[in-house]
Amino acid sequence: MAYTVRLPLFEGPLDLLLHLIEKNELEIQDIPIASITEQYMEYLKTMKELDLEVTSEFLVMAATLLAIKARTLLPKQNTGGQESDEEGPDPKEELVQRLIEYKKFKEAAVYLKERQREQGRVYTRPNSLEMYQSMFPSPNPLAGVDLPKLLNALQEVLKRAVEVEPPKVKASEIRVQDKMAQVNRKLVLYPRGMPFTHAFSKNASRAEIVVTFMAILELLRLGQVELIQKEHFAEIIILPAKGDMSKDDGIVS
Repeated sequence: MAYTVRLPLFEGPLDLLLHLIEKNELEIQDIPIASITEQYMEYLKTMKELDLEVTSEFLVMAATLLAIKARTLLPKQNTGGQESDEEGPDPKEELVQRLIEYKKFKEAAVYLKERQREQGRVYTRPNSLEMYQSMFPSPNPLAGVDLPKLLNALQEVLKRAVEVEPPKVKASEIRVQDKMAQVNRKLVLYPRGMPFTHAFSKNASRAEIVVTFMAILELLRLGQVELIQKEHFAEIIILPAKGDMSKDDGIVS
C-alpha cells in the first residue's frame, strides 16, 4: 500500500510561520529563531521532494530567517569597549510585528467567513409595498360621494355662474394650481369641513368654476382632500385628508 503524505496548504510564508509557531505552542514575541528556521527549511525541502511549487515569497522568507539566525549567532561588535547602538533596525523585531499583524487579519477573516456562513443559513422573506397594501387599505376619498352626485353639485354651481367673463380675465389665464392653493386656503376656515359650493368664488365665471372643479379633482387625486356626503341630497363636504399637512406647500408654481 502506497503511503500518501498530505501537507497543509499555506497562503504564504507568514501563514507557514504562524502555523509552526502555533504547532509548537510558542509566543510570537519570543520566537526561537534557530528552531523555527530549521522547521521552516525542512518544510521547504519536503515541498521540493513532492514536486510542489515553492514560490519566491517562501524563498525570500527562508533567506530572512537564515540572516536572522546568523545575526543571533554572531557576537555583537564593540566600539571602544561598548556595544554599538547603530546596527540598524532589528530584523527579528520586524518579523515579529509582521506576524502579529498577519495573525490579526487572519483571525478577522475567519470571523467574517463564519458570519457569512451563518448568514447563508438565514432566509428572509422579501418585503415590498404590495405585500402590505391589503393589510392597510387606503381610505376612500369619495366616501358616500359618486361621480354623478359630484357632477350634479357642479351643475348647481354653474347655474349661479355669471354668464359673462369678468373683464380683463381670460379662461386660459385661470390656472389649476392657483385654484388648488385657493381651495386649501379656504379649508383652513372650515375645521369641520367646507361645503362644496363655498369652494367657488362668488360671481365666478363658468370658466373659473370649471377650473376650480378640476382643481378639486386634482387635490383628490393627490390625496390632499376628501369628499363626504352624510346623507342623500345633503350638500357635499370637502375635508383635508387625514394626516395631510401640505396645504399651500408645493401647489403654487
